[in-house]
Amino acid sequence: MTRLKNLTVGLLALFVSSPALADTLTCASSGADAPLALHKHWIMEGWEKRAGDAEFVFADKMARYYDMEDPAGVFYDNFAPGESQLFDNGAIYGANWEGLQAGARSVLHALTEGHSELLGQRISSTTLGFVGTIDRLDGSVIPFKGRSQLGWECDEGAWKIRQELNYAWIVEADTIQPYYDALKKNDE
Repeated sequence: MTRLKNLTVGLLALFVSSPALADTLTCASSGADAPLALHKHWIMEGWEKRAGDAEFVFADKMARYYDMEDPAGVFYDNFAPGESQLFDNGAIYGANWEGLQAGARSVLHALTEGHSELLGQRISSTTLGFVGTIDRLDGSVIPFKGRSQLGWECDEGAWKIRQELNYAWIVEADTIQPYYDALKKNDE
């Protein structure tokens, strides 16, 4: 019996320390699932709304980036609608944007400059610049430029946003048009 117990403990230790298991617990350091690529996708697809898109439900559309079961963190955006721009719960922060999205015909973005990444095994930080245009259902158009910094945590093999600092300011539409023009050229 003792031999069987020792063999079981030994096999368990070997399994736990195996590279295959370790790989399942680490997060991507390159490619589409690495933090900077996720940050770009977060702004360019996650927050996008094109005319005719389905209703924006934060928990559905943004679950790739936020931990909806453990949403604790610090989330700040000076552009956030409502009474508060600072949240300690990613799910509440995100749901706060649903009204703005519902009141828009489209919300479009393009990337600017200043992208960087500090990459660790368990935590990482990314920054990027972007522009956006909110085309509201009431006919008003809000062009803006912004900066975003995200703090990521590796959680069971996937990067999740735990800290967010976004700052945006309204600009003249013609000042950001070159970024959309460049985006169209890249798509061609």
